[in-house]
Amino acid sequence: MPVRRFAFLLALTACGGPTAEPPAPPPSPRAGYTAADVHFVSGMIHHHGQALVMAAWATDAVHGASPELRRMSERIFVAQSDEIALLERWLRERNEPRIEHDELMPGMLTAAQLTELDRARGAEFDRLFLTSMIQHHLGAVTMVDQLLGAPGAAQDGLVFRMAADIHADQTTEIERMQRMLAALPSGGNSP
Repeated sequence: MPVRRFAFLLALTACGGPTAEPPAPPPSPRAGYTAADVHFVSGMIHHHGQALVMAAWATDAVHGASPELRRMSERIFVAQSDEIALLERWLRERNEPRIEHDELMPGMLTAAQLTELDRARGAEFDRLFLTSMIQHHLGAVTMVDQLLGAPGAAQDGLVFRMAADIHADQTTEIERMQRMLAALPSGGNSP
């Protein structure tokens, strides 16, 4: 296991993971950053932007989401809005332009999937939202894994902390959404 990935996993255990080993110290905030860091930060802004659209639909009256889904979506909206602000500030402080991503980042929904979700109502919306957001969150975890696999990446303190937080938060929310999906009428199965 690469040393950086091992250090990342150790740091995650400090957030409540099962390992009893002490976490590795986070990288120094003064450490340099790489093109992979800039790509990750820009990509995550783009990725989170789509999650904000989905979460906003779940909290409006039009789609008829369940109260539990609305509450969870409100938390997603706030958390990812805050993360976008931090990521944008990171780029500004380094005078890095935001990279425009024309392609879909891992886990992002296609235009057809977004249209299908937007047209859904009530229990159908809940099921599609949960399935889609699980896909979306798994994509964010993949993006963190890709960042950690890039040589020299995630040495900047904020990038490392954001990657660790995104991994932990998204993994926890995936588990919550899988339970919600399984509890839906008609035996909803998790993907």
